[in-house]
Amino acid sequence: MISPALAHIPTPLAPERLPQHAPLAVQTRDGLVESVHYGSAIATVADGRTLLAAGEPLAPFYPRSALKPLQAVAMVRAGLDLPADLLALAAASHSGAATHRDGALRILDLHGLTPGDLENSTDLPYGVREREEWLSGGGQATRLAQNCSGKHAAMAATCVINDWPVQGYLDPAHPLQQLVARTVLELTGEEPERTSTDGCGTPLFALTLRGMARAFGRLAAAAGSGGSAEAAVARAMRRHPVMVAGEGRDVTALMRLVPGLLAKDGFEGVQLVGLPDGRAVAVKISDGGDRARLPVTVRILAALDVDTSPLAHLATAPVLGGGRPVGLLQAADFLPSPKTSNALDAP
Repeated sequence: MISPALAHIPTPLAPERLPQHAPLAVQTRDGLVESVHYGSAIATVADGRTLLAAGEPLAPFYPRSALKPLQAVAMVRAGLDLPADLLALAAASHSGAATHRDGALRILDLHGLTPGDLENSTDLPYGVREREEWLSGGGQATRLAQNCSGKHAAMAATCVINDWPVQGYLDPAHPLQQLVARTVLELTGEEPERTSTDGCGTPLFALTLRGMARAFGRLAAAAGSGGSAEAAVARAMRRHPVMVAGEGRDVTALMRLVPGLLAKDGFEGVQLVGLPDGRAVAVKISDGGDRARLPVTVRILAALDVDTSPLAHLATAPVLGGGRPVGLLQAADFLPSPKTSNALDAP
C-alpha cells in the first residue's frame, strides 16, 4: 500500500515508453568520464530523407522555441510585412537587450498596439548581462522583457492586419493559431502527436526531429531565391542574427560564422540548423542540458562536410579544476553508419 505522503507522486513512465536516446556528449575530468548527455539527432537532405541519425529521432518531442520560424512563416503568409530586423525578432528568443525591447515596441506601434496587448508570460531578460543591467536599473519582470515578446508583438500585429480579435490570440481555436497549426503541418509534413502550451503561453506541438529538420531545410533552401514567406523569414534571420538571439549567444554566432546557415535553439536542449542546399540538422538533448547542444550540432555539421573550423570554440568547452583546464566537454562518437540511418526512411 502506498503511503499517503507519497500518493501525490506521479507513477514513473514504463521503460518501453521512454525514448531510446543515445550518448551524444561526454564531459571528462583528468581522463575520467564525469558526465554523459544522452539525446537524439538527425540530419536530412532537401527532400527529407535521412543522411544520418542517432538515438530515436522519430520519437515525439516538443521543439519549444525552435517552432518560432515556422510560426513567423504563418504570420507572413497572413500579411505580416515587417522590416527584416523586426521579422527576425518575430522568430527570436531574444536576450532582452534594449534593441530587442525597442524592436518589439516598434512592431506594436506600427499596428496601433501597446504592450498591454501582449499576452505572453512576464519575465526578466534572458541574457545574463542584459538581466543584470535591467535589474540594476530597477527593472522588473515584464511581458516586453520576456524573450518571446517579438513573436507575441508580431502575433498581435497579424491579428490587426486580418481584423481578427487581438484579445485571446493565444487560444488554439483563434484564427491565427489555426493558421499556425496548418503551416506547421505543411512545413514538417507531420500531424502533431499531441499539443501543449509553451512557457510563453503559445500552443506547442509535439513533432519529431525528422519533421523539424525537414521544415528547417525548406526554410534555408528558400532563402536563396523567390519571394515566399519561407524565404522572407530565413533571409531576415540570416541578415539579423543578433535579433534572433543576442550578443554572446551561440545561435547568433552560428549564423555569423557559417555563411547561409539558419539556426534556432529551443529550451530543453533543442537545436535546429538549416543549410542553403536544403540539408538540415535537428538535435534534442534528453536531459534538457543546454551545454551539450552545440558540441553535438557542430559534430554533425562536420560530418556533413561543412567547414566548422570557425566553430571550434562552440564544439568543445574546457572543464576547470582550480582555475586550470583539467578536462573537456565534447561530442561523443555517436555517428552511425549511413546504412543504419537510411533504415529510418523505410516504409
